[in-house]
Amino acid sequence: MKKVQKEYSLKEISTHGLRHTHCTLLLEAGVPPREVMERLGHLDIEITMKIYAHVTEQAQTKTADCFVDYLITNTEF
Repeated sequence: MKKVQKEYSLKEISTHGLRHTHCTLLLEAGVPPREVMERLGHLDIEITMKIYAHVTEQAQTKTADCFVDYLITNTEF
C-alpha cells in the first residue's frame, strides 16, 4: 500500500485509516448507521459513530447549505 501511495503521490494512510475513511464515506453516501456498524463488524453502534465516523468538509458544506435553504423557505422577510 505504501508503494502505491508513494508512486501516485498520495497522502500516506494506514489500513486502519482506510477503515475510518470507508465508514465516513458510507455514512456520507446515506447508508444507515446500523448497516455500516454491521459491515465494520462492530457490536455497538456507539463505536461506529463515536470513533469511526468523521465529518468531511463536503458534509459540513452540505449541512450549512441545508440550513440556509431552510431559513429561506421558512422565514418571512
